[in-house]
Amino acid sequence: MRKLIEYNHLSIDGRFTGDAFSAGQMKVAPNDKHFDYQLRLLEQAAGLVLGRVTYEVFAATWPTMTGDLADKINSLPKHVASSTLTETTWNAEVLTGNAIDAIAKLKESGDGTLVKYGNGPFSRALLDAGLLDELHLSISPFVAGSGDSLLSGISTTPMNLTGVTDIGNGAVVLAYTPSR
Repeated sequence: MRKLIEYNHLSIDGRFTGDAFSAGQMKVAPNDKHFDYQLRLLEQAAGLVLGRVTYEVFAATWPTMTGDLADKINSLPKHVASSTLTETTWNAEVLTGNAIDAIAKLKESGDGTLVKYGNGPFSRALLDAGLLDELHLSISPFVAGSGDSLLSGISTTPMNLTGVTDIGNGAVVLAYTPSR
């Protein structure tokens, strides 16, 4: 059975949108530690899981990039949750039917890891459905003060801290597994 890991960038106060993000104040300059972490995360990946918005942003950006991380991301199959998207490019397929059911079947269909990027309602639904095996939060040294919270509206879910990785420039990745 495949493991599903979600990776997200957040401010210290748990925000992923807001005025500060639009102004570029949230950005932490990527460095070798950051890229090494991403490559290790994707090492055993059998595919990526993306919502429509993240897919469209990634598909417009990653194919033009080069390097080990870009090569890995570009080569992996992408599984896109969308009720409106009908066509894809960039080695992607739209999940048919209910996205939560489709992810459950995808997890059962093989080995390796599925890495989900992006945030919002799809993330909350996967966690609520018990399909998320790990949550990796890249926390940037910044308080946004406003904006959307990653898991707002989700039911109480106890988590176990399984790792802390310093990725430089004041940023850390906290890895959690849901208590079940």
